Amino acid sequence: MCIAAFIWQAHPLYPLLLLQNRDEYHNRPTEPVAWWDGSEILGGRDAVAGGTWLACSRTGRVALLTNVLELHPFPEAKSRGELPVLFLESTKSPKEFAEGLVKDAHQYNGFNLVLADISSKSMVYLSNRPKGESVVIQEVSPGLHVLSNANLDSPPGTRYSAWN
Repeated sequence: MCIAAFIWQAHPLYPLLLLQNRDEYHNRPTEPVAWWDGSEILGGRDAVAGGTWLACSRTGRVALLTNVLELHPFPEAKSRGELPVLFLESTKSPKEFAEGLVKDAHQYNGFNLVLADISSKSMVYLSNRPKGESVVIQEVSPGLHVLSNANLDSPPGTRYSAWN
């Protein structure tokens, strides 16, 4: 299970403290954290699809992703790992980017996405699961948050209906 824990705008020195574990298939190749060639992105990289699960930019933008595991994923879906990259390469605010993503969110298998801009003190969360429900954009309040394969700050053990 992918999991992230972070403190947003609640530490006296650091606007964001973040821990994340990426739990992917062990045989799926990745590249270690580095500055990407020809880019302003720092992060690990999926060597299969080219995306990332966690990255930041030199301008203080951060994006993290957790997959929502499903019994019946869509084989022709776009790579979820491109979502953080698209955000980091854009000039849109986290909220503007999330609003633009809503109409295309169904083209991806299940995901949870957190987008932040440290300089503007803006962070949003969105998910395209549970399937069939509207994509809701949630501003992230200051404090401690946990994200796994269920919604942001869900109680421990919560999973989407595909696994219940």
